[in-house]
Amino acid sequence: MSLKQLGWNTYFDALWQGREHLEWLPARVISQQRGLWRIAGDFAECWAEVSGTLRAGAETGGDWPAVGDWVAAEMLSGGGRPLIHKVLPRRSKFVRKVAGRRMEEQVIAANVDTAFVVMALDGDFNVRRLERYLAQSFESGAKSIVVLNKADDCGDVAACVAEVESIAAGAPIFSVSARTGDGVDALDRFLAPGRTIVLLGSSGVGKSTLVNHFLRRDAQVVQAVRASDSRGRHTTTSRELFALPRGALLIDTPGLRELQLWDAAEGVEHAFSDIEELAALCKYGNCGHTTEPGCAVQAAIAEGRLDQNRLENQRKLEREQEFVRRKVDPAAQKQEKERVKLLHRGAREKYDQRRKDGGKG
Repeated sequence: MSLKQLGWNTYFDALWQGREHLEWLPARVISQQRGLWRIAGDFAECWAEVSGTLRAGAETGGDWPAVGDWVAAEMLSGGGRPLIHKVLPRRSKFVRKVAGRRMEEQVIAANVDTAFVVMALDGDFNVRRLERYLAQSFESGAKSIVVLNKADDCGDVAACVAEVESIAAGAPIFSVSARTGDGVDALDRFLAPGRTIVLLGSSGVGKSTLVNHFLRRDAQVVQAVRASDSRGRHTTTSRELFALPRGALLIDTPGLRELQLWDAAEGVEHAFSDIEELAALCKYGNCGHTTEPGCAVQAAIAEGRLDQNRLENQRKLEREQEFVRRKVDPAAQKQEKERVKLLHRGAREKYDQRRKDGGKG
């Protein structure tokens, strides 16, 4: 595949300009396993290792290459594995806290244009879990789309869609059945050539079946969920980028039993923007939305316009974010975010100028 087919465009080209090592080549990470990353570009696909410099400078898991990343690679003479020297600044990233007690970021997918947040309409349907996924998806910088799969297993699709609309913060919603193909074609509008899509969701929501539908072949193993509770089994065990027949790129991710948020304060605020709007109408600016007089949030709950469980879930996610903030260096996080914003701003300016110049330069 060429760089353009892999999603390279003038935006990333602007980030690439001015590099010190002219012998390095741009490449995209299309899969990974322990200690190795499979890369593709204007050369044959191959497995690569990270350089000693990158290994020494990687302070956290978020610094390591991830599927979807654009990297600077060096092709070694003599048949050795290529070396990844640098990860280009990510235009977007979907992350979570690593499993266990370590306070560390794990990048699940990078440089994604559109995130399909998949929820099953069977016995495992859970809007509280969907709120969690949407918060991290909004934080990622990608466009968020809610895909309600297994519509053929749902007795009242319209009611479920209405419930999701009340918590989706304006994200488009599609009800589909990957098993029968019903409604899936409506997602084709997001599969433009060179665009990168990621499938996110818990085990058993049908992501592997969706992948097979988009690829028009059985690339992923599909297993049935448990009949007792509709919970899924892990059929996808690694992250991988696929080239779709229509020219889009699709990243499939393993199902997550629980998504622990990481540095998603803005995403949480976006996901619960309806509550923030109500809070602005409270009588007191420091209202805790419990028993205070003139609380617009509690009034909405009393009138049935807001679910008490949604408010409790917002508080839970905010507590998680506060815990993460205390455990990591907030000043360093803010500095890194500002650095990346400046890089992206410069790339956008170069990108816009090239468009004005007709793509020259």
